[in-house]
Amino acid sequence: MNRKLKNSELGRLSTDEFKDVSKIPVTVVLDSIRSFHNVGSVFRTSDAFRIERIVLCGISPKPPHREIHKTALGSTESVDWQYIENIDACVVSLKQEGYTLLSVEQTENSTLLNQFRVDSNKKYALVFGNEVFGVRQSVVDESDEVIEIPQEGTKHSLNISVSVAIVLWSFFSAFKR
Repeated sequence: MNRKLKNSELGRLSTDEFKDVSKIPVTVVLDSIRSFHNVGSVFRTSDAFRIERIVLCGISPKPPHREIHKTALGSTESVDWQYIENIDACVVSLKQEGYTLLSVEQTENSTLLNQFRVDSNKKYALVFGNEVFGVRQSVVDESDEVIEIPQEGTKHSLNISVSVAIVLWSFFSAFKR
């Protein structure tokens, strides 16, 4: 029999403890995400998988905001984040910081996520684009590689928060091996 665990049994970290634990070397970049709820969900997922930080760009909404809080559930306090208005300036900065820049997008020569091999000696910046237009071509052009989530249905489109969760789980799993 499997008994559901109580919240008190989950071994959750406090916000202060979270700040001090090691993170996987991944930065999530959100470029012009329109939905407050999607941004909040990305914060919550980023907390779950202990990523380094989130960079919000363009029109992406920024904390604090009650609509972000609805889905973030306090993770805007635990996950480090910053705002850089211009995505192209953000890309330059991340590359100067030594990040391998990966766009998550559907392109001609993308690498399927399940075929991408995470190098544990690298740090990664994962760029997710606008809900309608995706990752800007200028960012795709500057990317070290483009990764794509394999899909076999009729839509070939996932909600941005779902895409982030799938990709972060993949990276988290690779770094925790």
